[in-house]
Amino acid sequence: MQYRYATEADAPAMAELFAANHHDALTERQRAEQGFVQGRFDVGALGAMARAGELLVADDRGRVAGLLALSVAADLADPPPAVTGLLRAQDTLEWDGHPLGEARWLLYGPVVVDAAYRGRGVARALFTMAVAAASERADAVVAFIESGNVPSWKVHVDGFGMVPLGEYVADGRTYHAVAAPTT
Repeated sequence: MQYRYATEADAPAMAELFAANHHDALTERQRAEQGFVQGRFDVGALGAMARAGELLVADDRGRVAGLLALSVAADLADPPPAVTGLLRAQDTLEWDGHPLGEARWLLYGPVVVDAAYRGRGVARALFTMAVAAASERADAVVAFIESGNVPSWKVHVDGFGMVPLGEYVADGRTYHAVAAPTT
């Protein structure tokens, strides 16, 4: 498995992987068992993110096995409600004894792993790569997990040790902000 920055050529495969694991594409049972991703990421959006160096991929001999976005939340052209809510809440969320808004942080996620590769360390390797990639630009990587997305909580908080920063509500949905240091 090779872990690298995504290229524009990866965009169709990334869009397919994202769509297959989107909240609206899964049954309630699937969401409860495997988690889900949110937002709208089509080929064009993913291609632009790849050009900007905001996507990491797990590449299994040409097959995209997983992807992870790493971006500056405030720079997103059209952020989804969960990101807008996180930006609004950053002065009430605390990181390292200070409001998150005073820290240098990058938005971590979405992250998604193809079902055929789950349980094989792909998400952990992408997480490790993201933390290393962010280390020169940020003090922390910050993610949001929708309440009820227990699999994502288990992976990121229980598994990777991301620290809960607090809750916020956006568009009528409750999210947990979590973070990991980049040092």
